[in-house]
Amino acid sequence: MCIRDSYNAVLWAAEKGVTSGADALHFSPNAPCTRAQIVTFLWRAAGSPEPKTMSSFADVPADAFYAKAVAWAVENGITGGTGEGMFSPDATCTRAQSVTFLYRASGSPAVSDKAEFSDVSTTAFYADAVAWAAKKGITTGIGGGLFGSGNDCTRGQIVTFLWRCKK
Repeated sequence: MCIRDSYNAVLWAAEKGVTSGADALHFSPNAPCTRAQIVTFLWRAAGSPEPKTMSSFADVPADAFYAKAVAWAVENGITGGTGEGMFSPDATCTRAQSVTFLYRASGSPAVSDKAEFSDVSTTAFYADAVAWAAKKGITTGIGGGLFGSGNDCTRGQIVTFLWRCKK
C-alpha cells in the first residue's frame, strides 16, 4: 500500500469524522481493525444515519459505541453477523471481510471480470467484492499476485480502502 495514500486516507478520515483515532494522539495504522471499527467507519462515512431498529445480536450491547453502526449495517445488507446470533465486534476483520463490507455498502454493483489474484477462488463469498475493489483501484493486493483474503486488515488498510472507494 502506498504510504502517501495511507497518509491522505487518515487525514480524510479524521477531517470527515470517520475516525478520531485510537486515542487523542495516535491513529495506530498498523493495529488490527475490528469488525466493530469497520462498520463504524462505514456508518460514519455514510453520514451516521439513524437505524430504523437496533440489532438483536447477543454480543452488541445497546450502549456500545458501535451499536447504531451495526444496526445500520444489518439494515443495509452489509453484514448478517457471524452466525448463531452473534456479530463478533472484537474479532479482527479480514481483508476479505473488509472489501466485502465496502462492496455491499456500495450497493453490490455488478462485476463482469474476476479478480486476478491467485489466492481468490471464483466461488469464494468475497470473489465479486475483490474483483470490484481491484477494478476500482481500491486494492492492488499484497504483492506477488496475492490478495491476502484471510490476512488481518489493519486500521490503515481499511481507512485507505474506504478513502479510495469514496474519492
